[in-house]
Amino acid sequence: MKLWGGRFQKITDQMVDDFNSSIRVDQRMYHQDIYGSIAHAKMLGECNIISKEESELIQKTLLQILQDIEEGKITFEIDAEDIHMNIEKILISRIGDTGKKLHTGRSRNDQVALDFRMYLKDEVKQITSCLVELEQTLLSLSSKHLDTIMPGYTHLQKAQPITLAHHLMAYFQMFKRDIERLQDCYKRINIMPLGSGALAGTTYNLNREMVAQQLGFDQITQNSLDAVSDRDFAIELASCLSIVMMHLSRFCEELILWSSHEFSFIEMDDAYSTGSSIMPQKKNPDVAELIRGKTGRVYGNLFALLTTMKSLPLAYNKDMQEDKEVLFDSIDTLKQCLPVFIKMIETMKPNKAKMYAGAQGGFTNATDVADYLVKKGMPFREAHEVVGKMVLHCIHNHKTLDSLTIEEFKNFSLIFEEDIYKAICLEQCVEGRNLPGGPAKQAVLDSIEYGKQFILKTQKFL
Repeated sequence: MKLWGGRFQKITDQMVDDFNSSIRVDQRMYHQDIYGSIAHAKMLGECNIISKEESELIQKTLLQILQDIEEGKITFEIDAEDIHMNIEKILISRIGDTGKKLHTGRSRNDQVALDFRMYLKDEVKQITSCLVELEQTLLSLSSKHLDTIMPGYTHLQKAQPITLAHHLMAYFQMFKRDIERLQDCYKRINIMPLGSGALAGTTYNLNREMVAQQLGFDQITQNSLDAVSDRDFAIELASCLSIVMMHLSRFCEELILWSSHEFSFIEMDDAYSTGSSIMPQKKNPDVAELIRGKTGRVYGNLFALLTTMKSLPLAYNKDMQEDKEVLFDSIDTLKQCLPVFIKMIETMKPNKAKMYAGAQGGFTNATDVADYLVKKGMPFREAHEVVGKMVLHCIHNHKTLDSLTIEEFKNFSLIFEEDIYKAICLEQCVEGRNLPGGPAKQAVLDSIEYGKQFILKTQKFL
């Protein structure tokens, strides 16, 4: 008989049991469910709602159940619906009527909200730890490529010369914001809902603050109706995970381009590449492509959760059972992508010569020619027009700006002197941009140091 079956005259159809059950999805929360129940049982005993002896027996038995689960001695039942009812059913089978007292003063509605929040708190910290490892990898790679000059792009057209270190540190900033978003999201997850009951609290004099303190929550929810129907924290986390995947996907897109024959900026390690079943010469960046592809899956999970919640009246509705599968999938997907992505970029081989040659083409030093004229007194808009004409001249004559003779330079403006060649060499173009956040070596070193300090601060959160 179901634990809730008192008012029913017929047993649930087996097909409905299977359809209604969420144990396949939520069984992973057994640890959180047991520790949440232990905290609840301890509070019930301290508040004399059940006896101290009953409370201690329940707590002791729950720990035994936890050990048995982890040793593989327990098989969960579909007809017990979910992890909460499975564990309670096992508890009752072991200690009888005393086990039936555990659910005093709580509903599955606030119980599941508690377990879900506890589980997500753990996962946020694990994901943050993975992101810290990625950030450390980016700092290490950047330190090795402070002098590796490459073209920077806008519209996927060559724009200005930068360094590989500067490019990698741009991604450091993206993942830094991801970490900050996760930490901020954690604040809204870390609110304790137990004691809200089904929707209207309970007549028992519960000590909610005691439970929150035992379980490491910062505060308790302030409205019982909202507490059991709120899934904002899950949607927010799904959004945070989607943004992380978006950043990984952007990075992967560039790595895919860079590893192509047309770019040849990097070569993927054999261990993180695959071949073709028909073309023996192929070395495909499948890891990067698959991460890029999985991004759409995580986006879909976010929209599935938003769509599920968009028309639900207060308070709990069975639709909300769908919240975990999509969010768990997003968590699993990201946790699968991050370690392989880190190893992929650790082992890739940048081709410095190709990158430098790439920066030499496409007139990446054109802005520096204009800046040279401006520093000599020419208004910027006029300088822009002069250099535009110079670029057109070079295109027609198959030349680069730095290959022009001084006479050719002077044909466009008498301001030009011999020092123009030093001003527009690639090294000077990079080093001349020595402002905070710029690509010059010292600016990037400062950015790396700032990154190290951020990681130290983040590790305190973990």
